[in-house]
Amino acid sequence: MRPSRQTPPAGATRLILVVHGSRDPRWREPFDRLTAALIGELGAGAVRLACLELIPPTLMEAAGEAARDGVRRLRLLPLFMAGGAHVDRDIPAQAAAVRARFPELVVEVLPTIGDDPRFALLLRDLATEAVRG
Repeated sequence: MRPSRQTPPAGATRLILVVHGSRDPRWREPFDRLTAALIGELGAGAVRLACLELIPPTLMEAAGEAARDGVRRLRLLPLFMAGGAHVDRDIPAQAAAVRARFPELVVEVLPTIGDDPRFALLLRDLATEAVRG
């Protein structure tokens, strides 16, 4: 899904949802739905999806678009349950490459969604509901 382009206000922040990536198009569907819902709520210039590997857009491509759009701050939200090689090495390395290529962008890597206690509570509620019917 390619969001419609809208010029953000000067100095704007863009959230980049960082996901793994897969060649299977079905894998991407829930991330596209989430991105579309957030764009609907926050505006066309506020959110993009980026994949670490296998399919576009890459983080570098999303950052390039942000720089062209006049965005000044990227906040990277890894949609990962836990740390590991991608979270501990790949995302920071790609963020550093973005900073080097686009020094005008402030790039912040947020904790994974799995690190947020609200996410753990949601999973607990879903599991409890599944057991209790």
